[in-house]
Amino acid sequence: MHSAIDEGWVVRLVDAPVPGSGDEVVAQLITGDSASLRRAAAQLNQCDVAIMQHEYGVYGGTDGSEILHLLDQVLVPCLVVLHTVLTHPTPHQRQVLESVIAKADAVVTMTKAARDRLAAGYAADMTKVRIIAHGAPALQGTTADPVFRTGEFTVLTWGLLGPGKGIEWGIEAMAMLRDLTPTPRYLIAGQTHPKVLLHEGDVYRDRLREQVRQAELGSCITFEDHYRNSSALASLVRSADVVLLPYDSTEQVTSGVLIEAVAAGKPVVATQFPHARELLAGGAGLLVPHRDPAAIAAALRSVITHRDVMARMAAAATAAAPQLLWPAIAEQYRELASRLVMPSMAASPPAA
Repeated sequence: MHSAIDEGWVVRLVDAPVPGSGDEVVAQLITGDSASLRRAAAQLNQCDVAIMQHEYGVYGGTDGSEILHLLDQVLVPCLVVLHTVLTHPTPHQRQVLESVIAKADAVVTMTKAARDRLAAGYAADMTKVRIIAHGAPALQGTTADPVFRTGEFTVLTWGLLGPGKGIEWGIEAMAMLRDLTPTPRYLIAGQTHPKVLLHEGDVYRDRLREQVRQAELGSCITFEDHYRNSSALASLVRSADVVLLPYDSTEQVTSGVLIEAVAAGKPVVATQFPHARELLAGGAGLLVPHRDPAAIAAALRSVITHRDVMARMAAAATAAAPQLLWPAIAEQYRELASRLVMPSMAASPPAA
């Protein structure tokens, strides 16, 4: 942030320089490039407060350890947002995260589960830690996409694809629902994760397509893999009756897709990863065991055949939505940032 809390600058994390970044991007932090790290720190030092996103895989160095060098060079108050808190980190992952927390002025976890995991398993100053939800955009001014709104019951999974997303279990579950009339439709939307694409190509997507072909489900399962802007994505989400998150991970304490689904007022069927257990406790969704297509099918059947179940889930999601939307989340960050800025301003010497 710069000058006023309402003005924001962006330092973009990249593996290689990217041309044509937006006007708000004032620096690019290039993996393994110490000169770009110094430039990024210099830009951040012109701000009132720096908000850094922490995820092991997005910074350079082993387990993203380059964030520690950045924190060392940034002199303004730093607020670090933790996207992943592992139950069983490697010794080095633990060291990196504990060092990040020690160097930060404030720390945000996006769920209670993440905060509890941090308190139980890490040497961390918990007085620094505050819970602020992931946040989601309001889906205003959009209607259901007519391309996808066919009148059939539509199950939607969206997000970057790669192993661990559990889509194969969703496909297997759909095969168990062929007796329903009309047959429900499953839409799988999203590009392959860039890092997965770099190392493995489209192997996972191709495997899913082959699974659909062998199960003869091509008429009711659709892959949609082109990029959608926020308006087009909003339209896509509105076209769905239920969102399915069949993730394999038992570690996931934050899911942006889950937040966006609930914020859109959509019923959710999800595996029992920590964020889903926490967010869906109010009735906005049904939880199923991991890697259990029969349980997924049973949950979807309940929603499809008992519209009162779907209505109750949608009502619970709609009730939870206001506190998950960006205006409410931004206000919490603004308040926290202001608290960090005030002591630093008080400690600064008066201008000559």
